[in-house]
Amino acid sequence: MKKMNLTTVLFLVLTASACFAQKENPETLTVPLSQPGKSYTLKADLVTGSINVTGYDGKDVIVNVTSRKDSVDEDNDMDHQPKEKGMRRITTRNGYEVTAKEADNNITINTGNPNSYIDLNIKAPQNVKLKLTTVNEGVITVSGLKGEIEVQNVNNDINLKNISGSAVANTVNGEITAVFSSIEPQASMGFSTLNGDINVTFPSDTRADLKLKSDMGDVYSDFDIDVDKRPAKTEQTSEPGLYKIKKDDWVYGKINGGGPEMIFKSMHGDIYIKKAAK
Repeated sequence: MKKMNLTTVLFLVLTASACFAQKENPETLTVPLSQPGKSYTLKADLVTGSINVTGYDGKDVIVNVTSRKDSVDEDNDMDHQPKEKGMRRITTRNGYEVTAKEADNNITINTGNPNSYIDLNIKAPQNVKLKLTTVNEGVITVSGLKGEIEVQNVNNDINLKNISGSAVANTVNGEITAVFSSIEPQASMGFSTLNGDINVTFPSDTRADLKLKSDMGDVYSDFDIDVDKRPAKTEQTSEPGLYKIKKDDWVYGKINGGGPEMIFKSMHGDIYIKKAAK
């Protein structure tokens, strides 16, 4: 058996310690519903971190909470140099607080410390009215869920996978991807981002009135869209000291004869409206 020198041993110990710090085991909250099996609402708000919600056939909402604080501190060590020579930084483990409140089938999840790097991994029953919000360092992902889905991000992407029902998704600096297995026939939807592409896949029999706009990108679709070719509407305003003319720059069209309104808007990005394979 070969002997390891002291340098190798120290390297292995430090590597193991770093891996342990970056891969904390999640803590779990199990939240029972007052009326299991019936429709309910679920709201989760973060300032920093990701939210991942997966649909399942259970009765409770299960919330797994993971802190990213340790790995973030290690990454930022170089940014916290002491002002006095000979001083060494002593890093402490900062705790976190996540609260889930339930009343009358309404669940609200939030964190007590907005500066904590928290990731939420949630298992949720079907037939939900879902509202998710995060701001920094996190992606919002929803998969295998049926219900009314409303998600808002600021500095990252939104991914909706194999969802049923309806969705409203808004972000600022990120892309939006959504794949619907089925939709609510009468529900209006909206997808908007400032910097990023929008890529949405609908069932082939989807009926919708489309309202489309990409200021510095293009719009693509493999649906047969009946585009409104009438001249754009123009509005003029004339008041003392104010004279304005505004020409509508939205594109309007219908899928499969029309239906509820669906709005797609991106400033710096392309828009893709896709037809799911049968």
